[in-house]
Amino acid sequence: MIIHGPSAAELPVLRDIERAAGEPFRGLGMASIADDEPPSLEQLSGFQRAGRLLAAYEEREPAGTSTNRDRHTAGPPIGYLLWEPVDGCTHIEQVSVHPDHAHRRIGRALIDRAERDSGPGALTLTTFAEVPWNAPYYTRLGFRVLADTELTPGLRAIRAHEAALGLDRWPRVCMRREAGRSDSGP
Repeated sequence: MIIHGPSAAELPVLRDIERAAGEPFRGLGMASIADDEPPSLEQLSGFQRAGRLLAAYEEREPAGTSTNRDRHTAGPPIGYLLWEPVDGCTHIEQVSVHPDHAHRRIGRALIDRAERDSGPGALTLTTFAEVPWNAPYYTRLGFRVLADTELTPGLRAIRAHEAALGLDRWPRVCMRREAGRSDSGP
């Protein structure tokens, strides 16, 4: 797998990934989450310009070079991650992997790369507590649920914004992974 910042031409593909990644929420009675509009091209461009957008690509060998294992090319993005600094931490705003590429540790690789690229400090995120591919997944990656008393002002503001958007129809949590935990979990 290859992870790097996507090109401007690839940003629409990220929106398609987000739409596809949202579809499984329908099966949990969360159609409004599945129907939620992905980040706009303008928003994605802002993260890209700030250096806080990563995309994952399948590594593919160019045609006619099956014996040359040193030269590879990448196909289109199959997953992406957005992050921003919040109260001295790297806050994961969004991580999505196309369902056709699920269960291949792509989300983990994106999170670990964001940790390396963003510098020292913990990782934080907000997520649905009871969705199997949300909080339980992040727990396996070394994140822990924060108590309300542990929330920083920035995390409180993020949660307030999410509540205003109606996301609190389902239980949500803030989570944190201390720096250097990228090798945790199965």
